Amino acid sequence: MDVDTSTNTVAIAITDGMLHFELSIAYEVFGADLSHVTAPWYDVALCGPAPVRAGRFLLEPDAGLDQLPCADTVIVPGWADVDQAPPTELVDAVRAAHEAGARVASLCTGAFVLAAAGLLDGRRATTHWAHTDVLAARHPLVDVDPDVLYVDNGSVLTSAGKAASMDLCLHLVRLDHGSAVANTVARRLVVPPHRAGGQAQFVTAPVPAQDDHPLAGLLPWAIERLDRPLTVEDLARQANMSSRNLGRHFRTVTGTTPLRWLLTQRIRRAQELLEATGDSVDAIAEAVGMGTATTLRRHFNRTIGVPPDTYRRTFRSSR
Repeated sequence: MDVDTSTNTVAIAITDGMLHFELSIAYEVFGADLSHVTAPWYDVALCGPAPVRAGRFLLEPDAGLDQLPCADTVIVPGWADVDQAPPTELVDAVRAAHEAGARVASLCTGAFVLAAAGLLDGRRATTHWAHTDVLAARHPLVDVDPDVLYVDNGSVLTSAGKAASMDLCLHLVRLDHGSAVANTVARRLVVPPHRAGGQAQFVTAPVPAQDDHPLAGLLPWAIERLDRPLTVEDLARQANMSSRNLGRHFRTVTGTTPLRWLLTQRIRRAQELLEATGDSVDAIAEAVGMGTATTLRRHFNRTIGVPPDTYRRTFRSSR
């Protein structure tokens, strides 16, 4: 990997209403003094009006928003109230920074700022899964992908919510300083060194909130038998009800169909085995009722966003 050591000035754009968690992640990754690991490290500045309130914290910026175009990289943390348009001065400053050649990255709902600035028009982008529909409706020219951790368009990058903000920040470190340095930063923060941007934000695993429902005995029974090729008829027989009645109860209790629920449980079990064992993909496929490694790889990649081997390497390298 070619390492670009010239990209070392980072401006974190802040205004009232920023999410302090994403802001803290960016400052912890780029603002810590790691010059003993590699030099030059990042020169970081908080840029915004003074003072700035982020949650319950009151911040004193190092410079104004007019300094964003002077940075190599501009980070836009999450925007708390997506129902409100972000401040015009912030949107204008981010647009000016990009026009000046800065690499602009948003964390979580910071994507709404980039979208308002027109930086995401015609580009693929993501944000927190709970707000992807709002982003797509408000900015129809943006190709919103709700199922990834982050999207790298070169000069414009966006991340999903919360922990995915860390993934994108480490991705930037990897681009600028190489994998070894990014892994060192990840180890210091006690997080996985690399989760591929295309990995799914989460795996839907419907779990009933209470145990007093018609499927209370069936769901544990099925989970204990994931190594078997269970059918809807098998589940209906065990639950002593018709297949149609079973489907109706499944939609009410889990929000999904019997076969989709089964597939989700098989994928979750495969994740556990990939993380905790050295079993081959063939053996895991058999253990979770997928039959063959080819079948497991197809469903795992479609659901999680990365192949089983990549998923395993990520978790093994983080230990």
